[in-house]
Amino acid sequence: MARKDSLTGKGPMSGNNVSHAHNKTRRRFGVNLQTKRFYLPEQKRWVTLKVSASTIKTINKKGVEAVLREARKQGVRI
Repeated sequence: MARKDSLTGKGPMSGNNVSHAHNKTRRRFGVNLQTKRFYLPEQKRWVTLKVSASTIKTINKKGVEAVLREARKQGVRI
């Protein structure tokens, strides 16, 4: 499975390692992904999602139902 956030679609970025001598080599900046279970009280079930740490903070702030509703509006299938 791809290293992507299942709700926001956030994936790895690319950039450069820059040495002290200012030599540049390509590298990847990965996303801080966590596999987490969320309980959906409306549906009375648990959902396992692979989400980034920033998405977990958003879920804690807004609630899992609101975040899932927004994701579905943008076309994410859960």
